[in-house]
Amino acid sequence: MNERYELMIPNVLTKVREQVPLIHNITNVVVTNFTANGLLALGASPVMAYAKEEVAEMATVADALVLNIGTLTAENVESMIIAGKAANDANKPVILDPVGVGATRYRTESVHRIMKEVKVTILRGNAAEVANVAGIKAEMRGVDSISVHNNRAIAAEASKLLQVPVIITGEQDIVSCNGKLSVINNGHEMLTKVTGTGCLLSSILGAFIAVEKDILLASTAGLVTYGIAAEFAFEKTKEDGPGSFQIELLNQLAKISEDDIKRVMKVVIE
Repeated sequence: MNERYELMIPNVLTKVREQVPLIHNITNVVVTNFTANGLLALGASPVMAYAKEEVAEMATVADALVLNIGTLTAENVESMIIAGKAANDANKPVILDPVGVGATRYRTESVHRIMKEVKVTILRGNAAEVANVAGIKAEMRGVDSISVHNNRAIAAEASKLLQVPVIITGEQDIVSCNGKLSVINNGHEMLTKVTGTGCLLSSILGAFIAVEKDILLASTAGLVTYGIAAEFAFEKTKEDGPGSFQIELLNQLAKISEDDIKRVMKVVIE
């Protein structure tokens, strides 16, 4: 790993906790509570504001904006675009999570509209979601990917086509930014057994990007922190199941330290 990144990755967590960034989430109804509690556990501050009458003001005062299309409505799309433009004008980062894009025409058209009207700082999704946004052939079932992809190649190609840094999460997490790739091998498959863990991750990435301008560094640090917290949560609850894991993930996000990250992180910068 690049020595500079190895030294700096753990410190981004400390910056989050010291600065307590306010993260404005326009997210889906399934994950609102879990997302808010996850951000609080980490040390950030969540706000959920959806009404088009207030989202521009909220996006301006927040430190980052997270747009998640999981439970899509026409009203939410309008709010996302208003908030996104306000965040752009205020030079605040915008994270887009295109949940289930490709599953329906409306969902795909909505994401493309957001991408056209809002300058997105980073796009985060699974391989099929990212591929669909970029116009790379992929297949969806509901909001879940059912195709097996070369995630590194898709991340690099999508980032090039969209001219936006891209994160693909899965068995490995991949960050493609300005021609560089970061490959993260932390995490646990139990994350796939609890709804909303990917959505929470997008919001946590918002917190990391809010305090660190180097997108590759911030994204890698967020993915590593979340992945290690998941590993620790599974070890604590492996005799129980996904319900206990979900709660313990919040506990581990609160407990994880720089020393934990230094000791356990598995990252390759290419």
